[in-house]
Amino acid sequence: MLSATRLIHSIPVDEQTGAIAVPIYATSTFVQEAPGINKGFDYARTGNPTRKILEDLMAKMENGSTGLAFSSGLAAIDAVLKLLRSGDEIVAVNDIYGGAFRLFTGVYEQYGIQVRLVDTADLQAVENAIADLEEKAAELRIQGSLDARLQARELQRQALQLEEAWELNEQAK
Repeated sequence: MLSATRLIHSIPVDEQTGAIAVPIYATSTFVQEAPGINKGFDYARTGNPTRKILEDLMAKMENGSTGLAFSSGLAAIDAVLKLLRSGDEIVAVNDIYGGAFRLFTGVYEQYGIQVRLVDTADLQAVENAIADLEEKAAELRIQGSLDARLQARELQRQALQLEEAWELNEQAK
């Protein structure tokens, strides 16, 4: 079975109504039997049934264990950056989205997380940045296959370069 077919067949049917399309729950709060005792949801900011189905389907589509949905790309970037520690380094595309640039330089640099901006259209520059990373780099951030100036990126090749560099780094430890 094709992965798209598997994905479509994994969309749950609404138990209450039998709807084959996922209902959109627009409520902000859910009934609780007592504080902390609920049917899986208490407040929309922490989760709701619609988002849970989206996250579960994303995880399945990517062969992952968990999927997370955010209200914006910047919120997703911030969540990932919170996994980093002082001394870690980020390699990012040199014309990254302005909000991400400000988050990197205005917030995370003060915690000792450095950002290195690289022209990712220049594969040699990417290779050099990866080679210079050593153990301290925790993230390689590439913004899509087309950036704001519509420059094409060779993401698959860059991902392979990163994987090779990471493997070499692990062998050197």
